[in-house]
Amino acid sequence: MATDPRQARTATITETRLFIDGRFTAAASGKTFPTINPATEEVLAEVSEAGAEDVDRAVTAARQAVDRGPWATMDARDRGALLHRLADAIERQREELAVLETLDNGKRIGDSREIDVTLCAEALRYYAGYADKIYGKTIPVRGPFFTYTRREPVGVAGQIIPWNFPMVNVVWKWAPALAAGCTVVMKPAEQTPLTALRLARIAKEAGVPDGVINILTGGPETGAAIVRHPGVDKIAFTGSCEVGQIIMRDAASTLKRVTLELGGKSPNIVFADSDLDTAIAQSHNALYWNQGQVCASGSRLFVEDKVYDQVVEKLAERNRKFKVGDPFDPETEQGPQVDRAQFDKVLHYIELGKQQGAECVTGGNRHGDRGYFIQPTLFANVKDHMTIAREEIFGPVLCALRFSDVEEVIARANDTTFGLAAAVWTRDIKKAHLVANRIKAGSIWVNCYYGLDMAAPFGGYKMSGVGRELGEEGILAYTELKTVAVNLA
Repeated sequence: MATDPRQARTATITETRLFIDGRFTAAASGKTFPTINPATEEVLAEVSEAGAEDVDRAVTAARQAVDRGPWATMDARDRGALLHRLADAIERQREELAVLETLDNGKRIGDSREIDVTLCAEALRYYAGYADKIYGKTIPVRGPFFTYTRREPVGVAGQIIPWNFPMVNVVWKWAPALAAGCTVVMKPAEQTPLTALRLARIAKEAGVPDGVINILTGGPETGAAIVRHPGVDKIAFTGSCEVGQIIMRDAASTLKRVTLELGGKSPNIVFADSDLDTAIAQSHNALYWNQGQVCASGSRLFVEDKVYDQVVEKLAERNRKFKVGDPFDPETEQGPQVDRAQFDKVLHYIELGKQQGAECVTGGNRHGDRGYFIQPTLFANVKDHMTIAREEIFGPVLCALRFSDVEEVIARANDTTFGLAAAVWTRDIKKAHLVANRIKAGSIWVNCYYGLDMAAPFGGYKMSGVGRELGEEGILAYTELKTVAVNLA
């Protein structure tokens, strides 16, 4: 369905207050903050800013729901049916959700509509099927005992999500938690709160009991209050390494269970014997999709010497034709960065790349004079020690590095504090497995990029995180394991 950009920009924004215990309510302090359209730099709405008192109210509601409300006694199969109904409701409001996402985040309307909403529905349906399949085990032990284990919901889950995929991150956090029987206190990113609040209304209308889902909009202080609250049993966070470290420290006082999906500087390795046309096309998408705002983006492109110049030139050709502009225009290929801070950060890294001697082949500047648009930037002859090759930029900046042999590129790919993802392009199956086995990263993609699926665990080595999301591991992270021994003597 086509969207008229003029109509989209005047879409009614109805949910701007906190969602606690099944009701929208203003923050106790009355404080608000603006959420900005990154394509126009205009204020979309003033949104309630939750404080410690609001966090306490939300945690109390979530605790009541998980311990004593109808959620606590709901059959697992009924929870699954409810998640299916929620998926159906989200799909029915696909266009409205997509418009809100693009207004608030700046991503292309086609991606919001066809990719993000679809991923939300898929996640709910996948975990709906898991709700009644959380099994324990019987264990043969010494003596006259019947010993078994059971998986129980961890309790109240505090969930803090980023701004790059706001809608998807909401549901990817909700789905396993709700399927496991937990309740949720969630803080969306302050840059992109609108779809989280709309999804809360959709969840209530779909029949999710009061107190099961709570949404607290606000900034870092709101998130810190959730992490420190003694009534929260688990924290699930997706975002930067720096904030992840703070969360681990703050959660230590109550020994909360913590899962963290953090940043990356993922190596994307192209060998000369690969299908170069496919490798180039997907390597371009691996960085520039979603304005480069993807934690697992292939931001370090290692290209074998024999084909390095050819690959760089073809990537440059793509960038010169790449259309940057209005995210509601169906011909747009790259929208704006999410906010002024991220815009300034990316431009700062571009200047560092130039100063440190990398060759800026394309881009390198702001695009236009309104909105947070940056030209698709490609650096060639990048060296491993350069800042742009070591730090996560999270923008449309691709670093192309040369390599000569397999052992060299494996060592260089692993020479990073991150370990979220990697890709290898080659027709040699032995080489593919060798590289996949030795790269220290949570996901390795062979002759593809973004080989993600709801059933496949996702997470990182080293500074890229703790634990895994998606797949079976994603739902088990919301459970506690209990052992029961019955004396049969």
